[in-house]
Amino acid sequence: MTERRNLKLELTWVGKDNRRPLLEPRILLPDPALSYHAAERRTDRDLFDNRLIFGDNLLALKALATDSTVRGKVKCIYIDPPYNTGSAFEHYDDGMEHSLWLGMMRERLELLRDLLSEDGSIWISIDDNEVHYLKVLCDEVFGRSNFVANIVWQKRTSPDMRSTIGAGHEHIIAFAKEYASFKIALNKLPRSPEQEAQFKNPDNDPRGPWVSSDYTAQGFRPNQMYKITTPGGAEYYPPEGVCWKNVEEVYLELVADGRIYFGQDKMSMPRRKTFLSESQGVNAWTWWTNKEVGHNQEAKKESNELFGASKAFATPKPERLIQRIIHLATKPGDLVLDSFAGSGTTGAVAHKMGRRWIMVELGEHAHTHIIPRLKKVIDGIDQGGISQAVGWQGGGGFQYFKLAPSLLKKDRWGQYVVNAQYNAEMLAEACCKIEGFTFDPSQNPQFYWMHGRSTERDFIYVTTNYLTYAQLVEISEEVGPERSLLILATAFDSAGETLENLTLKKIPLSLLRRCDWDHDDYSLNVANLPQSSSPEERAPEAKPVAAETRGRKKAVQVGPGLFTDVDGGEGA
Repeated sequence: MTERRNLKLELTWVGKDNRRPLLEPRILLPDPALSYHAAERRTDRDLFDNRLIFGDNLLALKALATDSTVRGKVKCIYIDPPYNTGSAFEHYDDGMEHSLWLGMMRERLELLRDLLSEDGSIWISIDDNEVHYLKVLCDEVFGRSNFVANIVWQKRTSPDMRSTIGAGHEHIIAFAKEYASFKIALNKLPRSPEQEAQFKNPDNDPRGPWVSSDYTAQGFRPNQMYKITTPGGAEYYPPEGVCWKNVEEVYLELVADGRIYFGQDKMSMPRRKTFLSESQGVNAWTWWTNKEVGHNQEAKKESNELFGASKAFATPKPERLIQRIIHLATKPGDLVLDSFAGSGTTGAVAHKMGRRWIMVELGEHAHTHIIPRLKKVIDGIDQGGISQAVGWQGGGGFQYFKLAPSLLKKDRWGQYVVNAQYNAEMLAEACCKIEGFTFDPSQNPQFYWMHGRSTERDFIYVTTNYLTYAQLVEISEEVGPERSLLILATAFDSAGETLENLTLKKIPLSLLRRCDWDHDDYSLNVANLPQSSSPEERAPEAKPVAAETRGRKKAVQVGPGLFTDVDGGEGA
């Protein structure tokens, strides 16, 4: 077996070593008015915990990467990012737009990798403009040993006469999180009617139809170079340059089991029989024809039927293409993610196939296209695409979320303060994300200081109140010597810092250098970005603050009974 070596490769581009964004781990705010579900449960397999997230996809990925229910749980990621064509970057010269595209893709790919399960995989649609650079970038992010395939999809049915050499294909770059685990989990494709028709039963084998394959293998192995005598008396040695597929002991077992075929006259070279009844399907290969998985015209027709010709999406993917990817990479109930949702094809196909899904989209078509499309899927009205092939009749639902605004905003004097839009519960959840805790407020008023936990003995408490020394002593006694508590408060008596099981931090002061605050758009639409300034105009680079060392702790709710609202003014 060929060893898969994880060689260290790096792709260099202009600006690669510039300061990386310090992403704010935003919380997600549910909106029941834009969520949707079927009126009744139709089967035991109906899924209702799907998520449609509205907001910048880089910030959304950061939010998901700090969510323990998602991080390391995604089985399949499919993305169809902007292809970096010249028309999309008309405000920049070629070198600049290429570098910007690579930099922005790297930020997303690194977060996407963290979301994958150990046997998960990512599949990226791309065209010739960036495919080779993307491959090397993915080698760097995922590891070259985790490369699965560069799939060529035949997207057209005829040549593009407008081009010198018409582009008839696109690429799908596939990488695994861990190749060995992915290889075990990878599914086979069902056989087509044409493939099944190749199975015959000329010897009336009671196990049914079969196909035969060559019984030789490339190379020279001394223990696989024995003489074979057929039942009709013919003698064979392996032809030059090859050997038999198995050692003689295994060959004799196959003969005894009737799995070697010597032709009707029993005189032909041996061939191995594979029975249709035992077949698990066929392995996928890297050439996907438009007959098998659809083409641009098919995708356009699907979009027209869903949205009308005047609102059809410009560059959709056919449902059959996404179906094949999801089929190969997942099983029913697995989680699928698309952070460039577009018109929502990935979520629609995953829903029909019984997979859970998460989609992220910033554009207004999240409301004009994706939500109406998903409603049609859930109601069973959408009978286009793969619906009839999978017997889709509707069911399930999804939850709509939007990214919360930035936790810190500047006041009229240019000082960062807690955003007035945050109530105390939102503040506690946001601080849990930033500090690496799971938001899990206690429902027991006695443990009002338990807002989140990092371990079974390590908690966090977030409050906008001033904490006196007496209050801190009381909390310390409730926490006890076997637990620890991180307290984030707007102000407190500094004498409390001597209490061994408590760690005290002031907000927003302790948060200021943790993230790039009040930055809402990391869009890939680089035409909207400001032009690069001269070196003299650039501000000094901010240095990430090292994580503070402290005793490990644990916490749960907010105040006695319920959460206290954040002061609506300027904050501390």
